[in-house]
Amino acid sequence: MRTTPFLSILTALLLGGCITPVDYGKVRHADYVADPRCTAQPGAAVDGEALPLFFATSRLPDCRTADIRLLQYRGDEVRYGRFAPPRDVEIDKKKLFLTPLAFHTDADWWAALRAETDRRQGRVLLYVHGYRENFETTTKDAAQIARMTGFDGPVIAYSWPSQHKVLGYVVDETNMYHDVRNFRIFLKSLAEQSWVKEIVIVSHSLGARLVIPAISYVDRTSSSADSSNISNIILASPDIDRETFERDIEEEVLSARRVARDRRITVYVSRADKALAASRALHGYPRLGSPYCFDPFEAADLKARGLPERCYPVAIAGMTVVDTTDVSRGSTGHSNFLRSAVACRDFIDVVAGKRTRPERTATQLGHVFRLLPDPANPKPEDDLICNRIAGGSENE
Repeated sequence: MRTTPFLSILTALLLGGCITPVDYGKVRHADYVADPRCTAQPGAAVDGEALPLFFATSRLPDCRTADIRLLQYRGDEVRYGRFAPPRDVEIDKKKLFLTPLAFHTDADWWAALRAETDRRQGRVLLYVHGYRENFETTTKDAAQIARMTGFDGPVIAYSWPSQHKVLGYVVDETNMYHDVRNFRIFLKSLAEQSWVKEIVIVSHSLGARLVIPAISYVDRTSSSADSSNISNIILASPDIDRETFERDIEEEVLSARRVARDRRITVYVSRADKALAASRALHGYPRLGSPYCFDPFEAADLKARGLPERCYPVAIAGMTVVDTTDVSRGSTGHSNFLRSAVACRDFIDVVAGKRTRPERTATQLGHVFRLLPDPANPKPEDDLICNRIAGGSENE
C-alpha cells in the first residue's frame, strides 16, 4: 500500500525518537487531590438520574476547581464514580469539553452498580479505551455506545492514563502496562459478583492489551462461576501483535472449555486503519486489527486468485473476524465501530448477542466476513445511525 503522508510523518517521528516526554507538571500531584471532593464519603448521595453511567479510573483527578477533571497522570489509587455524557461548558470565558461526574466510595459504587444490574437483566457492559484518549473522549465514546446499543444494563467506562497526544504512544504503552494490575483486579472483582450474569467487554485499540491478559488472569484465579460470565468479548481495531494473539488465545481465553461455555470474541479489522499501520511500522509485525499481509508470497497468491490482498488471523473456535475496510470512516479509519453506519449496525447486534447477520458478506475463510456499502444507500447517515453527537476533540 502506498505510504500516506500521515503514516510517513508519524512513523518518522516515532522511529526518530521525537516522542513527547512525560512532564510532571507545574503542580504537586498531592495538591490535585487535597480537596475533600477527591475523597468520596460513605453514603454520600449521587444522583443516578443525572449521572447514569459508571466509571472506574486510575487517572489522577484535579479537584482544585469547581469542575473536577481527570488528568493524564497516573493516580495514587483506582477511583470509582458516576458520570453523564461530556458537554461544552464555559469557564473564565474559555470553552471546555468536560464530563460531569461524582466520586463514590468503593462500597457505595458496587452497591449502586448492583442495584442498577438487578433492575435489568444481570448484564454489564465494560468499555476499555485505547491510545490517545483523555477522560472526556473516553466517556463520550462510552455514552455513545450506551445510546447506540440501547444496552439493557449498566455501562462502565474503565479509563487508564492515556496521554491524548499523537506523540504519546510510547508513554501510553508504558502506562497501559503499568495499569495491568489495577485492571485485572477490577475485572476479577466484577466477574466474581454473583449478581453479574453476563459481562460484555468492548475494547478499542491499545485497550486489547489490557483486556486479554486480564481475562486470562480472571480465568486462572476467579473463585466463583468459573468466570463464565465473561462471555461476549469485542475487540475493535485491536493494537495487539497478531501472531502472539494467534499463538496464545486458545490456551486460556478461548480454550475449548470456555468456548463450550459460550465464550466468544468478535474482532473488527480494517486494512484502511492508518493508526495500526503506524503501530506495525513501530513494532515490526502486523497488528490483529489490520489484515496486512506480512508474508509477501501469501499476498501474491491472493492477488493471483483475484482476491483482496488481506491476511487475517487463523481460524480459532469461538472467534469471528469482521472486516470494515470497505466501509471505513474518519481520517485514520481507526474507529469504524463508532463512525460507520454499516459497522455500527453490526456492532449493535454483536453487543445484543447475535451471532450472524445477513449484511455480512462471506469470504473464502469461514470465520471472516466483510462489511460492504449498501448499493441502495451508498452514503448513509453515519452519525444518525451510530448515534454520534458533536463535541470535544475527535480521535479517529
